[in-house]
Amino acid sequence: MKFKFDPNQTYQVQAVEATVDLLLGQPRIEAAVPFQLGTRSAVGNRLDLTEAELHKNVLRVQARNQIAPDQTLKYIEAEIETASGSRTARFPNFSIEMETGTGKTYVYLRTILELHKHYGLCKFIVVVPSVAVREGVLKTLNITQDHFARCYGNPVLHYYPYDSANLSQVRQFALSDAIEVMVMTIDSFNKAANVIRQSLDRLQGEVPLHLVQTVRAILILDEPQNMESEKSISAIASLDPLFALRYSATHRNPYTLINRLTPYEAYRQGLVKRIEVHAVVAENDANQVFIRVEDIQTRKRTLTARLVVHRLMSSGTVREAEVTVKPGDSLEQKTRRPEYQGFEIDEINFGLGFVRFANNVELQLGTEQGTDKEAIFKAQIYHTIEEHFRKQDLLKARGIKVLSLFFVDRVSNYAEECGIIRQIFNRSFTELKARYPDWRDVAPEDVQAGYFAQKRRKGGGVEMLDSHSGETKADEEAYDLIMKDKESLLSFPEAGDDEEVRRKKQVSFIFSHSALREGWDNPNIFQICTLNQSVSKVRKRQEVGRGVRLAVDQTGERIRDEQVNILTVIANESYRRYVETLQSEIAFEYREEIEARFGKSLTDLSAEERSEVEEEYGQGILPPPPRRAGASKAELQKARVLNPEFEALWTRIKQKTRYAIVIDTERLLSEVVTEIDKVRISAPRLTIAKAAVHADDQASAFEAIQTSAVKTVAHLKGRFPLPNLIDLMGNLLAYTSSTIPLTRRVLLEILRRVENRQAAVENPQEFASVVVATIKEKLADHLVHGIRYEKIDEWYEMSQILDGEEIELFSKYTQRSTKAPYDLIPCDSDVERQFVTELEGRDDVKLYVKLPAWFTVPTPIGDYNPDWAVVIADEDGQDTLYMVAETKSTTNLDALRPDERRKIYCGAAHFGSTQPPIAQDGALDGINYKVVTSASELP
Repeated sequence: MKFKFDPNQTYQVQAVEATVDLLLGQPRIEAAVPFQLGTRSAVGNRLDLTEAELHKNVLRVQARNQIAPDQTLKYIEAEIETASGSRTARFPNFSIEMETGTGKTYVYLRTILELHKHYGLCKFIVVVPSVAVREGVLKTLNITQDHFARCYGNPVLHYYPYDSANLSQVRQFALSDAIEVMVMTIDSFNKAANVIRQSLDRLQGEVPLHLVQTVRAILILDEPQNMESEKSISAIASLDPLFALRYSATHRNPYTLINRLTPYEAYRQGLVKRIEVHAVVAENDANQVFIRVEDIQTRKRTLTARLVVHRLMSSGTVREAEVTVKPGDSLEQKTRRPEYQGFEIDEINFGLGFVRFANNVELQLGTEQGTDKEAIFKAQIYHTIEEHFRKQDLLKARGIKVLSLFFVDRVSNYAEECGIIRQIFNRSFTELKARYPDWRDVAPEDVQAGYFAQKRRKGGGVEMLDSHSGETKADEEAYDLIMKDKESLLSFPEAGDDEEVRRKKQVSFIFSHSALREGWDNPNIFQICTLNQSVSKVRKRQEVGRGVRLAVDQTGERIRDEQVNILTVIANESYRRYVETLQSEIAFEYREEIEARFGKSLTDLSAEERSEVEEEYGQGILPPPPRRAGASKAELQKARVLNPEFEALWTRIKQKTRYAIVIDTERLLSEVVTEIDKVRISAPRLTIAKAAVHADDQASAFEAIQTSAVKTVAHLKGRFPLPNLIDLMGNLLAYTSSTIPLTRRVLLEILRRVENRQAAVENPQEFASVVVATIKEKLADHLVHGIRYEKIDEWYEMSQILDGEEIELFSKYTQRSTKAPYDLIPCDSDVERQFVTELEGRDDVKLYVKLPAWFTVPTPIGDYNPDWAVVIADEDGQDTLYMVAETKSTTNLDALRPDERRKIYCGAAHFGSTQPPIAQDGALDGINYKVVTSASELP
């Protein structure tokens, strides 16, 4: 197999031209000789353009690529040590943003050749943050040699990794007049002890770094966001470059940006694979104590931990929720669940990253308890292998080999022979292969390879593989196959292959922990299985990036069929949460860049700055502005408040009341038991749901669109201790009595009458949630239908309105008013805005008021704030109607949320309603109450 490259892809050509055109006006320099080494002359780069000329070129490129102009160029300045002493290094930096998988390395290698072709520049250093990135760069240099030779007339180009054991390369780099490309990891030159900084006899006492400095190399910074520390910036400056080109999909600092290809544009244009998420999650499984340690923080001698737990909500359901805890806190109190008894925070250790509880349970950062990890792993792995076999069956005829990548939670869970992941994979593979003829004779051990970590070999500058079990021959082979031999990974075994070649080509499943991040990918990764915890060093952007490159066939030809280029992520969380996290990671990356650019937080951006950002980065990238930024000032119109008609209205509505409730207990019991017996309570299970990731055409955002029904993949029934009937009734009684204001006798009677007890045994927690939710729902209805209001010796003072000369309004809409106490009316919906317009247009409406938030009616389900009070009178004022109105989008009360509907019933009991089905006399005199959708429905 040999990779093929297309030199005419518009977005790549544009990125190359952006850099080449920075130097317009620069003459071509055939050979610059800045330094003499013995009898030979070093050959370096030179830039003749002034800063003003360079800046003019930058502005032209930015305008062409629709990028906001930089008023000044971004330079790095730092003190460096040279052969002639200490001085200041100063060089400009230019950023090129390209989404992962769109050929970033190809673009900067082609840029090198274009810079040599146009301007004679010949010395380049590619600086990378890790071994994985370095190996990826060297591999791309290797496979593009023939392609670039054809495109550029076979130029003399030497490339090599920097190796401190082979410093003749540094001499060659300085003296050669060919195109020299040296690839260096940042760790190889960022410390005083590095060999490159020592005076060496092998170089006649020269310091290798000083040789590098003399040629004024052009730096290519690959993934520069990982090299932003002061130490790294100082090390980069010590190379004394001519300028630096920074290539990344996720820039942290906005050095002068000259080209941008966002993840949304790459996705929309089909330059990368489409993504679909297959989410494996546990449902109806709150029977075990669940805790996940999300984060540990220390601030001003205060240690806190952010945990995810199963919390009892006010609705009676148990849901996953985040809680922040400190030493001494009780999870029983935080979750409102007796199951968490004993889980008091005993110790939070920031340095070692763990939380210990009083019952001696200890959880490391990023780990969890209370989930059936083995069952989830099995479902994920089984589904990944099944998807792999299915896709390979479909794509084999097109010459496309399918690869799957697994991110494991712990190295030992795969690397050890008894590791749970290795065992599940082998069992699942053996079970599934019988369905697919091409795989029946293949052993699971023959299709796997793993890469987990790196370490530095003593005495040299070369980093090598260090797997969990040591540097064995198998480890070396796996490293070389994954990191260097993409061709074998992408090829099918053939009849003439020897045993070693055949063994390499059989590998289709790759396992890693966190080593395969930036710098490594493979175009034929079609499945990524995330067995790691949700808190992981590998972020979703990094995970997905390993497989988004468009696939290739056996001839090395790129496949551009959207039906083929689909990357499936098999995740252990809901697809909505997965995509939301992916989206937030992208937004966070842009946030850092935008805030550094303007020198302020996103919430402090002015309207003009927000407009500029949204024009450049896309709509939706910014959070909503703070409420105060959109505040309007409303002025009090005292003449309207002092109007006798307003005083008459206020006299009628100002009275405060209290309520009493009469409940038919037997009827409540009957309704609750009937409802509980009707509810179907599912046993705990693992489900899988599929969703496609869609890039919105208008806003810069990803969203998940479900593409299949939820499917059960495993039942978890019987995986937790079953309670006996006495314990079950006791737990349910404690659970319900702590959340429902009914007597224990009534609760016990409900539990005694329920017939659906088998569900209580199969899924105790879900049964308890149903009982609580049902009782709460029915009780709330009985409370409001049995409510009666009576006046008390308290009222709302009209002076509370007169006290405010001017108020700030934060509503979505405001409307001008000629009939209300204030000249501006806050309207929280289009229905309210239209209602005000209609009131203003009715001659018989004398005045009205949007009742303030402090004007409330007490109810059993929380205070109720009515919307409007209105005075309607005929022309001679003889027939006056005083009304309180509630504006909704419908007058069908059953279509409203339950608590909205219940508060309206209470409002009717307080004021008195003219509207069926809630027509009744109220506690107040001379007031009508009505739910309306428009002012035309008022009398």
